[in-house]
Amino acid sequence: MTIREILEEREYQILHPKAKKSKESKRAKREDPCPIRTEFQRDRDRIIHSKAFRRLKHKTQVFIQPEGDHFRTRLTHTLEVSQIARTIARALFLNEDLTEAISLGHDLGHTPFGHQGEYALNELMKDFGGFKHPEQGVRVVEILEKEGRGLNLTEEVKEGIAKHSKGFGKIISTKSMASTLEGQIVRISDIISYVNHDLDDAIRAKILTADEIPEEFIKYFGDTSSKRISFMVLDVINSTIKNDYKFISMSQETENMLERFRDFLKSKVYFSPLVVSESEKAKHVIEFLFNYFVKHYKEIPFYESIKSKVKDYPPQRAACDYISGMTDRFALLVFEEKFIPKAWSMF
Repeated sequence: MTIREILEEREYQILHPKAKKSKESKRAKREDPCPIRTEFQRDRDRIIHSKAFRRLKHKTQVFIQPEGDHFRTRLTHTLEVSQIARTIARALFLNEDLTEAISLGHDLGHTPFGHQGEYALNELMKDFGGFKHPEQGVRVVEILEKEGRGLNLTEEVKEGIAKHSKGFGKIISTKSMASTLEGQIVRISDIISYVNHDLDDAIRAKILTADEIPEEFIKYFGDTSSKRISFMVLDVINSTIKNDYKFISMSQETENMLERFRDFLKSKVYFSPLVVSESEKAKHVIEFLFNYFVKHYKEIPFYESIKSKVKDYPPQRAACDYISGMTDRFALLVFEEKFIPKAWSMF
């Protein structure tokens, strides 16, 4: 037996019956199996080695171009989601490799400048179906990476990426969840991660003080980020076991409290005057770049290679693909190059 086959056999011996097994995974394009890694391990490695993953280190989480080394970026957020999700998957004896692959890939389609970049592109692309970063994430791994060849990830990982986001809707919604329990873990780990680290960053940015956190949240979840994450993770584990693994869940009381916690952050942080003022500037940058590249689509580096591989590739879609993949600083650099006059000398 190969190492991979031994690992696949162990999954059937160790994991919960409802865990997704690597041997049962599917790819759009068939490949010869790896002698060492399972299919989900291969997906994880492909995501980590992708250009889109590397760009996450310079994409905004909440605060645009923050001064200071300790604010979260899309990359650090992704790693925190992965750690939380893997902890839950391991405790429930679900497939940790699948969970990790989805976690690491869940935000590959995110725009520069956080959600304001997403809102801007959604409006600009309204005649082309709009823009949502989970859908763009699938587009990244299917088409844009490797200039049209994509990463050929398993269907289970792609579905987890596509269905990881709940926006500001219900945290637990069986209608929009991934079909795998591992995908559902990433969805709930995403919100556990961001409500805690966004609060931490907001206090660091002096948008909030620790004293402004409502007492009900401190009493229920705990007075530190570590305590709050531990409480939420344990609640998910116990609740899922209690419902006999029908779906990844939280107790009703914790879910209600977490939604109120998220709404508190929405009003006090995400739409605070400081964040909104900078976000409006970012929105204008996105709009200028979009309009420019729609007119000058042949300047998009990958335009010709992608156009040769897809049936329909209008300039608007090409501009959207290019801009959504930019880091914050690269978007600002291109904006400066295209729209800001440069000093020159006669001598």
